[in-house]
Amino acid sequence: MDRPRGGLLLLLLTAILAGPACGQTNGQTNGQTRSGQTVSGQTASALACGVLKAETSRTSSSSQWTISGPSGKTTETGVLRSGPRFECVEGAILIVEFTSSAGHSFFDAYFADGTNIGYGRQQIDRHGSRFVLPIQAKARIAAPFRAAFDYHCRLDMPADPIQPAARADCVF
Repeated sequence: MDRPRGGLLLLLLTAILAGPACGQTNGQTNGQTRSGQTVSGQTASALACGVLKAETSRTSSSSQWTISGPSGKTTETGVLRSGPRFECVEGAILIVEFTSSAGHSFFDAYFADGTNIGYGRQQIDRHGSRFVLPIQAKARIAAPFRAAFDYHCRLDMPADPIQPAARADCVF
């Protein structure tokens, strides 16, 4: 399921989460992500991914990050255990991952067409360099971006069932 956005997330994070913010590098030391997109400096403080741009700043108690793209700007603030970490997939999909100070991890994918999806990190796998999303996400992703991900069939819920025809596209 898509997670709440904007003010609701800010309110939730502010009300529930407490603790010091931690810095995190993006795992790269040469100033580039795996997809070759340039990162300013050696930390994931900014990333350009096609028409998408991610920026983060930290204070002593919280992190703030802004995603800019064709549908405008989205800014979120939270007290984090780690992140936000940015990654560019196929030059057109911006991945944002972070873990709250309470230990809840989130995954967001922003697309060059202005759409985005978000999941709890426990619903996302990673095999090698590819993200594996719930099969239900495939229908929420525009056709040009679907091949950038693999899909699993483990998240079958009554409110969001897996259609029998979709099971053929699942890696597990």
